[in-house]
Amino acid sequence: MTSAFKRFSPPVVSLAGLLVASCAVGPDFEAPAPPPVDRFTPEPTASPGGGQRFREGAEVSARWWEAFQCSYLDDLVEEAIANSASLAVAGASVDVAKFNALAATGAFFPQVTLNSYSSYQQQSGDATNSTVVSTPYSYFTKSVQITYALDIWGANLRNVESLDAQRDMLRHQREAASITLIANVVKAAIEEASLRGQTAVTRKSIDVAEGRLTLLRQRHTRGEISGTDVMAQEAALEQMRAALPPLESRLAQQRNLLTALVGRYPSEEIEARFNLSQIALPRDLPVSLPSQLVQQRPDIKVAEENLHSASAQVGVAVAARLPSIALTANGNTGAFQLQQLFNPSTMGYTLAGNIAQTAFDGFTLYNKQLAAEAALAQARAQYRDTAIRAFQNVADTLRALQADARTVAAARSAEGTSRRYLDKVRSQKKFGEISQLEVLNAELSYLIAANARIQAEAQRLADTVALFVALGGGWRSRE
Repeated sequence: MTSAFKRFSPPVVSLAGLLVASCAVGPDFEAPAPPPVDRFTPEPTASPGGGQRFREGAEVSARWWEAFQCSYLDDLVEEAIANSASLAVAGASVDVAKFNALAATGAFFPQVTLNSYSSYQQQSGDATNSTVVSTPYSYFTKSVQITYALDIWGANLRNVESLDAQRDMLRHQREAASITLIANVVKAAIEEASLRGQTAVTRKSIDVAEGRLTLLRQRHTRGEISGTDVMAQEAALEQMRAALPPLESRLAQQRNLLTALVGRYPSEEIEARFNLSQIALPRDLPVSLPSQLVQQRPDIKVAEENLHSASAQVGVAVAARLPSIALTANGNTGAFQLQQLFNPSTMGYTLAGNIAQTAFDGFTLYNKQLAAEAALAQARAQYRDTAIRAFQNVADTLRALQADARTVAAARSAEGTSRRYLDKVRSQKKFGEISQLEVLNAELSYLIAANARIQAEAQRLADTVALFVALGGGWRSRE
């Protein structure tokens, strides 16, 4: 029996529920079984290393973003949740569906209509076929009509079941919107930190390149190098300068994005400034069991509730082809004077029953049933497609984190080597063993390596966010 029907406690409703639940036509919905797989990748998933490890069977925390250990980020997430217009829209959609489902439960009850009619009239001689005009008189009638359509095939029950499933589907969509919002805030903060680091490195690279160009021009003046060497450095410098404005623009746009995500207008820019040094890399990463994923991913739950709704609609379509029974009771009283209105002699009643069966409709109801069954098959295929894509999403993220660990290790190694080389040439410069030009070359190599390391670390942080989201975003823990 549906959850909306259970909300009513009077004995008559409970009895009606027992009567119709046993004969509701159409398929009884059962949630699909979890996929018959025990892991996300062909081989057992190995921890990425580099400071991160996978914890098999662990659940995603309800507040997973706190694993990045950045209080500014935590505050932004809370502000985004509180102020999000998209979440407000999603919440209102759930309320609309909830009240529509409650409205449909009215079909379980008898419908009672009260009528009151009063008139004051006089009939002319023409109306009475007489030359005498009648005396004005009053007439009062009161009636109550009770109608009840027996839900013998469970059509109403299936309809409410379908509406309840649609409400739950919207509720899961709201959870998905919340997860997406939180992930977007965290990713935007990481991207801002990355862009800020890349911008700073690019500016330093421009300064070094300008110094290198000055030295080359001096050497060219002394005839030590050709003009082509100078032009090559000029071209390299202009390329660096050309790379700076797009970075600054992207950084400004990222600030606008963060401001909008927390529900503010661009002129109300957030105060926090993010750097990679402020955002910690989560060490222990949960990896849910495959059998748990179908209960943790809101998009899979959306597909499940869509399947549930489609299943119930088959029952509605089948019931529409079967006979319907309606009972009617009508009580009335009528009198020329109000004080006589409730005398036994002025009262009357009618009891009636009606059985209706569609004899021929051009196969309309039959084709509607076939359409409902086709929609059920479509929803079943959509569920399977959603589940497969969800498992692929998790597998892709696990692979990405494994590759990220190797990329970050290589980038840090390259940066460290470049740094040691730079320190060495600076030391040699003090003793006059090498020229300033070689020092500048070493500085440029180091800055290029530092920029690559910044991007690699930011990508690993972003892929860590993606793993939390791929595993369901912790919404079941929040529930």
